[in-house]
Amino acid sequence: MSRRIWIVAGETSGDARSAELMRAVHALDPDVAFIGAGGPRMQALAAEPFDNWIAEAGVLGLWDVLRNYGYFRAKFTRMLADIARLQPDAVLLVDYPGFNLRLAKALRAAHPRLKILYYVSPQVWAWNRGRIPKMARWLDLMLCIFPFEKDLYEASGLRTEFVGHPIVEQMARDRVPAARDPLLLGLFPGSREREVNRIFPAMVGAARIVAKSRPDVRFEAAAATEAHAATMRAMAGDAPITIRAGTAHELMQRAGVGIVCSGTATLEAACFGLPYALVYKTAWLTYAVGRRLVKVNHLGIVNILAGRTVVREFIQDGATPATLADEALRLLNDDAARARLADELAAVVATLNGDRAAERAARAVLEEVGPA
Repeated sequence: MSRRIWIVAGETSGDARSAELMRAVHALDPDVAFIGAGGPRMQALAAEPFDNWIAEAGVLGLWDVLRNYGYFRAKFTRMLADIARLQPDAVLLVDYPGFNLRLAKALRAAHPRLKILYYVSPQVWAWNRGRIPKMARWLDLMLCIFPFEKDLYEASGLRTEFVGHPIVEQMARDRVPAARDPLLLGLFPGSREREVNRIFPAMVGAARIVAKSRPDVRFEAAAATEAHAATMRAMAGDAPITIRAGTAHELMQRAGVGIVCSGTATLEAACFGLPYALVYKTAWLTYAVGRRLVKVNHLGIVNILAGRTVVREFIQDGATPATLADEALRLLNDDAARARLADELAAVVATLNGDRAAERAARAVLEEVGPA
């Protein structure tokens, strides 16, 4: 009888990481069946029942979660019932901590012998380290993708494997033979509509300032979808910005300098060696709560991994057209500064042990689940 793994991811990035892991598991054992909830990439590899809920589940910020509480509560209750009815061999939770950690707690109480695994560690080390001992009671295995996480979790008694970061291998596959243009400023406002609405206007303002100082500089922005591209073109007005959809990775390899929305894109940019500035703007309530909770000195994962400021961060009220333009001009005007930043990014990426990361994670999952 084939083994069945109930897998849960709730965001686009989790859908991508889960699909990589699912393919790696199937390469080792094609008979393993994945069921559960996630996005379209996972659905293409999953069996039934599978709930493609990413469009609704991928909310951003505290206010969105509160506004959609009824939806999430119904999904949570249904998922618990389905897991009890179908009795999978294991549950694999992928990132998405607000939902998945609550699910792990409820499952451990209801099914003490169920194998519960977690892939892509929630960043509780940033905002609530006191939760780690609780996670040790709920989970059987943590698969982490950042090297410093292993010691943090194992100190609480939670068995942890550092499997490497799969994004490094993905970015290697996405490399194109593109020459970097020192006169091209790349703008990356994020993949979510709310990110674009909050961040892109500041990027447009920065581009206008840079254009006045350096008329030879060209500007290109990467949109996640054609719909986002249309929204961004309306925001840009007559600003000299070329806007294309689905070109982020290619643009990261062509641009001489970038301004990048906080999130996965900052690590992607690092993998490609793009000298960039980080920008972050969110709803005031989310930011106010976050400032009270977050216990790390940096927002960007590159800086967290390095333990110092490698990439300059422009956050909330500090992310103005003027501040972004100043940093863009600093990098555009200083060849040595760009080269130093590219070297520092490469050194950070090297710590992630990204080669065959998905395969290592897959082997750890199969070993934990056990034979059929």
